[in-house]
Amino acid sequence: MTSDIQPNPTDDPNLVGFHKHDHASCVEAGLAVAEDRCREDGLRLTPVRRKALEILLQEHRALGAYAILDRLRDAGFGSQPPVAYRALDFLVENGFAHKIERLNAFIACSHPGASHSPAFMICRKCDAVAETRSAPAKGALGDAARAVGFEIERTVVEAEGICPDCSEKA
Repeated sequence: MTSDIQPNPTDDPNLVGFHKHDHASCVEAGLAVAEDRCREDGLRLTPVRRKALEILLQEHRALGAYAILDRLRDAGFGSQPPVAYRALDFLVENGFAHKIERLNAFIACSHPGASHSPAFMICRKCDAVAETRSAPAKGALGDAARAVGFEIERTVVEAEGICPDCSEKA
C-alpha cells in the first residue's frame, strides 16, 4: 500500500513546526510571499488581512478565530467577530492559511503558493502543528476513490501525537 503522505524533498525533513529556526525570517518570508502573490493575482491584502496572516505566522500553532480577533483588536482593527472571520476566509480561500478541523482553528500555510493537499501533525500536549504536503489521489485513498468513480476535490489529513519537544520532556 502506498503512503498518502508525500514529504516535499525540498522542505526540511524535521518540519518547520517542530524544530528551532530563525522565526523572524519565517514570518518575513511568509508575508513577502503573500504580498507578491496578491500583487500578481490582483488580490487585496488589506491591512487587517496582512495583520491576521502575521499573527498566524508568529507561531507554529493553530489559533482560534477569537484569539486572532483579540490580537487584531489589540492592534487597533476592531473587536467584532466578522473582522477576524472575513480576514481568515480570505487567507484560507487564497491558500495563505489552513483551517485545522480538529481544533476549529487556523494556521499559516507552510507552502504558500504551492498547489497541495495539506497534512498536519498536531501535538496533543502543546498544540504545536507541523504541515507537510499529502498526495491522497496517489495513495490508498485515491485508489479507493477511483474504484468507486469518486473524484477527490479536497482532503484534510490531521494526525495527532506528540512532538519531539514534548517527547524529550516526558
